[in-house]
Amino acid sequence: MDKKRLLFVMNNLHCGGAEKALVSLLQTLDYEQFEVDLLLFRKEGLFLKQVPKTVNLLEAPSEYSYFDMSFLKAILKAFVSLKWPIIWNRIAFTKVYKSESHPGIREQKTWKYISASLPKLKGHYDLAVGFLENAPNNYCIEKVSAHYKLGMIHSDYEALGLDPQRDLHYFEKFTYVATISEQCVAVLQRNFTSISNKFILLKNITAVQLIHQLAKEPIAFTKSALDLVTIGRLVPLKGFDLLLDAAAQLKDSGLVFKWYIIGDGPMREELRQQISHLQLTEQVFLLGLLENPYPYLEQCDFYVHTSKYEGKSVAIDEAKILGKPIIVTNFSTVKDQIIHQQTGWIVEMDGKAIANAIQFFVENKAIATTLRQQLALEEMTTEDEVEKIVQIAHKGTLLTLEHKQNEN
Repeated sequence: MDKKRLLFVMNNLHCGGAEKALVSLLQTLDYEQFEVDLLLFRKEGLFLKQVPKTVNLLEAPSEYSYFDMSFLKAILKAFVSLKWPIIWNRIAFTKVYKSESHPGIREQKTWKYISASLPKLKGHYDLAVGFLENAPNNYCIEKVSAHYKLGMIHSDYEALGLDPQRDLHYFEKFTYVATISEQCVAVLQRNFTSISNKFILLKNITAVQLIHQLAKEPIAFTKSALDLVTIGRLVPLKGFDLLLDAAAQLKDSGLVFKWYIIGDGPMREELRQQISHLQLTEQVFLLGLLENPYPYLEQCDFYVHTSKYEGKSVAIDEAKILGKPIIVTNFSTVKDQIIHQQTGWIVEMDGKAIANAIQFFVENKAIATTLRQQLALEEMTTEDEVEKIVQIAHKGTLLTLEHKQNEN
């Protein structure tokens, strides 16, 4: 049987839950069934080296670079190459970019100028997947020839603050639009009632065995009385202000602890200054991006997640896989991942509540042990999610697994 041709489109493979989920999916696919191309608008990122050798990494359209450099450099480069349409599109792009303050809406409004400058991708695919909202999804619809097309939304659509009317034009052309939790599916169905049957659940792919294997790699780690870890991009929505508030309260209470933050982002210098200002340099440590964060998850006593909103957190799933007691803020979709007092501890979105929960676990070690036992019983494999990709690639429709088993 001929292999099915799959294409995945993504911005880059920098740190992030969607990027990690894509790499895990690529590591899980059966390459006896599929021939897989990956198109990145920028061929870079921490996870790039983790892409399987069997994946064909396509060259990004060179025209995209004109919208990913300074205005003056782009205009001069296009002028030298006599690319007049790109010059006009870059001017219009910049005008709209500067007039719109909301980053998501800005990306929606400026896409048409990028799109007008990009050629169609050569070749035909059985399934093309835009693996992230905005540019990857839009490119998949406008520039790719494929029998079936799958779009992806990796967050709570309403929390992203996007304009549904702009997205409807693209969503209605997909075979399906997938998102990562039941709550996120419900949000999309509420905002796009005319195409509500297009939205499906496709949970983040996690490579369970690989995570356990990587967690055993040795690191230089000196145990403290209490070790905490948080993983996330250093941006405001991840709630690091809450984390530092909690850390300051724990220090004031006399608790001895170390709190490791794994990740990078635009807030790094601001956080470093806040850590210094709050005199937390001996308690809170910015480790930056780590290709393998799992030994820290393995060594630490608790995983603490302070986000203000999420679609579905890859980091929480990874902490669950490694059996770590989890303290998490009560963002809108948290109950899709955590059952309060069974698989984690859900707290209010403020530093005092986070600090109180940590103190509670320190004083009630038996409860932390019970959480570990509960997590050990939870099924974390994602074969069913990979099977959804297989079904869509082969038939353009989803059979329930039960239906599929009955057919066999």
